[in-house]
Amino acid sequence: MPIFNTSENEISTFFLIGIPGMEPANIWVSIPICLMYLVAIVGNCTILFFIKTEPSLHEPMYRFLSMLAVSDLGLSFSSLPTMLKIFLFNAPRISPDACIAQEFFIHGFSAMESSVLLIMSFDRFIAIYNPLRYTSILTNARVTKIGLVFFLKSVLLILPFPFTLKHLRYCKKNLLSHSYCLHQDVMKLACSDNKVNVIYGFFVAVTSILDLTFIFMSYMLILKAVLSIASKKERLKVLNTCISHICAVLTFYIPIVSLAIIYRFAKHTSSIIRVLMADVFLLVPPLMNPIVYCVKSQQIRNLVLEKLCQKHN
Repeated sequence: MPIFNTSENEISTFFLIGIPGMEPANIWVSIPICLMYLVAIVGNCTILFFIKTEPSLHEPMYRFLSMLAVSDLGLSFSSLPTMLKIFLFNAPRISPDACIAQEFFIHGFSAMESSVLLIMSFDRFIAIYNPLRYTSILTNARVTKIGLVFFLKSVLLILPFPFTLKHLRYCKKNLLSHSYCLHQDVMKLACSDNKVNVIYGFFVAVTSILDLTFIFMSYMLILKAVLSIASKKERLKVLNTCISHICAVLTFYIPIVSLAIIYRFAKHTSSIIRVLMADVFLLVPPLMNPIVYCVKSQQIRNLVLEKLCQKHN
């Protein structure tokens, strides 16, 4: 077993953890985890393939969906190396530089996904509030510019993390709390002053809360627009176009909010619950988003079934 409380000498290795108390069963735990990664990667690649190749999907909603798929793939590939190392090969060691690089990509793609979900809520509002001008407002050029602006916002927001973490000294403690590296987890190992990391980390958390607040406000406006429709059948039909996005928002934000509540108000909660919630945060959204959109989007569903029938024949 590694020694997790070292001397004042700067440490050269961090240790990640799997599911506490279930280390002997890591190889069995790796089976569902690998299946989840496989389904997530294949599902999101399928979404991107159809949106790229099918002219009928060259609409603003599907272009934003392709951005969501890229974010999901980024999240999957960012956490995949350490998850496989721990559960398949029982190798929890990671260098500080590799850990800092991983936390940059995980937080970067998380911020990107949060931004895309916000953009998609605006997209749904415009489609419902002003359907006749929808395509003229969200032109291909405008969609591309919106995507680039929010991509740059996500990168610039997370860019200081690696530099602030790199300037810290790490000694005494080298055991992390999850199966992958997170900013708040790494900075707790520092034996030098990490006040800058705490303040900036709080600022980044506030931006995520703002994204969620604006999404909520968008749906309040959507609900107001829907209630102004006279026909009940039409109201349900319009609301049905938002179900996929609502599911994506819930699967992304519920684990984050739950984990934040546990760390803030239930510090003595079992470490197993914290680890599982953190794993759900990275595994479930990339897994569920392509499934939900394939099931709820008739166009994508029909294209998938058509391809499957062609192969079967």
